[in-house]
Amino acid sequence: MTVDLDVAVVGAGIGGLAAATGLAEAGLSVRVFEAADRVGGRMASFRRAGYTVDEGAEQLSTRGYRATWELIRRAGIRRDEVPPIGKRVAVWREGVAHPGLSEPGAVLTGAGLSKRARIDLVRFLAAIRDPRRFDADRPEWTPIGTRTVADYARGFHPDLHDYLFQAVAGCFFGWDTGRSAMAPFACLLREIGPASCWVTYRDGMDTLARRLAGNLDVVTGRAVREVVGGTDLARVVFDDETVTARSVLLCVPAPVAARLYVNAPEADAEFLAACAFRPMLKVSCFLDRPLAVKTSRPAYVLLTPSAEEDVLSGLVIDHEKHPERAPAGAGLVSLLASPRVVPELFDAADDDVVQALVDSGERFAPGLAGATVRNFVHRFRHGLPEATPEALRLRAGFAARPIGTVDYAGDWVLLRPSSEGAVRSAATTVSRVLSRLDSVRGAA
Repeated sequence: MTVDLDVAVVGAGIGGLAAATGLAEAGLSVRVFEAADRVGGRMASFRRAGYTVDEGAEQLSTRGYRATWELIRRAGIRRDEVPPIGKRVAVWREGVAHPGLSEPGAVLTGAGLSKRARIDLVRFLAAIRDPRRFDADRPEWTPIGTRTVADYARGFHPDLHDYLFQAVAGCFFGWDTGRSAMAPFACLLREIGPASCWVTYRDGMDTLARRLAGNLDVVTGRAVREVVGGTDLARVVFDDETVTARSVLLCVPAPVAARLYVNAPEADAEFLAACAFRPMLKVSCFLDRPLAVKTSRPAYVLLTPSAEEDVLSGLVIDHEKHPERAPAGAGLVSLLASPRVVPELFDAADDDVVQALVDSGERFAPGLAGATVRNFVHRFRHGLPEATPEALRLRAGFAARPIGTVDYAGDWVLLRPSSEGAVRSAATTVSRVLSRLDSVRGAA
């Protein structure tokens, strides 16, 4: 059978582009196939009328993102292109926005937590301080086991769940704390550091993806129908042709990988089935003036816990995140739907989604509706990996799987819902592919 490529990569999110970069730098012929008309996946951005909108991911950290920063340097992105946000995260409680939730001083200032809850916050931070027991690349190793966030939180003051764990998990990950495992969440909280460490890409969160794609063979608007693994080669099947490759990388969400890989090994299929994803729904509001959430110190994110709010999980004040997200004198606000309402709103008409989220947003940012000149709805059916207890139980076995002609990269591989998770998994997959191809060539 004719071989078209050394490696075919399915998916041009950050995981797929990182893997393709590593393999291309090793001298292999690599092509990336992306169903959408742009690269970036859940880190995509779009630009219109002077606004830059991050459709999915919002920020990264100077802590806990070692592989991402290495890739940023390799891509030639300067440090001033990834500036600090410099604003705080606030949480809404009883009609007041309390800033400083993710800062060390929260144990003193409260940041929405009661005095008794602050004592338990100290207990929690002490419990997760050991990086050897709370390794974000191996969450299955933690002493927490497979307990859910809600179950683990029962050992602490209720505020810790209602105004910290649920607020953060619901807004940033879209998680239902009764379904998602605590271990990956605790590892992430330990690793990424306070909001003072958080940064964003000056020109949009897709900056790294666009820079990597510019040096690769990427075909957008090319949907894969199925992938078939073989002993020596694998096939990528489209509606109009079939491409053969020595290796195929599925760099797409686990449910998509499960659908495409028609003859996946049973062990792979079991883990893929356990890796559920949470849908994400977001509305961007172009404003004719900058609005702000009223707080004692400037905040760029307001978390709205489910104990206080049904429709929203949070607001991102994008022009506070970085001033170039909106034209001078204008503003940009993103409204994130609560995990509770996403299932019923996800397939609703755009107008209905906008009305529901903007009406709720008015409570936290008065004048929002009147200042809005245009809205955009962003949907990710596969938003972020849910990190279920079952997936956590199966992860070690999946990590030890044999190397075949079809492999994977993505944040779900590590149950680490972040761009760092995707980049780290890509680095591991590059090593696996090169190891296999070198052994094949050696045998030949």
